[in-house]
Amino acid sequence: MSTPADGWTTETIPIAGLATPVARAGQGPPLLILHHDIGSLRPLPFYDALARRFTVLVPSHPGYDGAERGDWIRNVRDVAAIYQWMLGELAATRAVGPISVVGLGFGGWIAAEMAALAPRTFHRLVLVGAMGLKPERGEIADQALVSYIDYVRLGFADQRTFDRVFGAEPPTRLLEQWDLNREMTFRIAWKPYMYNPTLPHLLGGVAAPSLVVWGRDDRIVPLECGERFAKILPRARLEIVEGAGHFVEMEKPDELARLVADFAS
Repeated sequence: MSTPADGWTTETIPIAGLATPVARAGQGPPLLILHHDIGSLRPLPFYDALARRFTVLVPSHPGYDGAERGDWIRNVRDVAAIYQWMLGELAATRAVGPISVVGLGFGGWIAAEMAALAPRTFHRLVLVGAMGLKPERGEIADQALVSYIDYVRLGFADQRTFDRVFGAEPPTRLLEQWDLNREMTFRIAWKPYMYNPTLPHLLGGVAAPSLVVWGRDDRIVPLECGERFAKILPRARLEIVEGAGHFVEMEKPDELARLVADFAS
């Protein structure tokens, strides 16, 4: 386990033969945050804000941000099963209480699959710009058609926020990681691209109250997908964040943190 100066610790939890890195900070009720397909930054003001009220857990998905890939992993539901296993281990060994989950974009799809696999697992479920459902009118942006830089830029309503977070010219190390993360996304979410046709049939059993959050200007996952999630999940409501695109946690971190904290407390 490593303990950086910013108060975050990182440990590796062995699950399904994989070494799964999990960052942790804060105290209070447990809150699992599942990151985007582009990976995760840390420190991130959104994470830090929630760590003031919760014990925040941020695992790295298999094959993302340098985590072990696992050659046997073939779809998003496999990743969801890995995380359900991890939560079971944490509950058994560390007396972790009822947990809430926040899924960001691609991580929202994983969270939705986790809820479908175990409908009574979560205290609260929060989906932010989640993939996983097929749009009925528009379509989910195909990152195979653009460069990995342009794909990330597409997720921001205000390009100045991209420049502030990543730099106008992101460092080579980050660009290489975006490319490797995209390779893993294609491996497990390509056909069909970024949705699971069985998922809408399984979400009706989810018992947890659910909050669906969408950036008004999301150009990666259409707002209609948020409307579908809110309609399918039995105890859900939809919140739309103005002036935000797909990466709500980076464009409107304080607003999103307030929504999550008030809902999950």
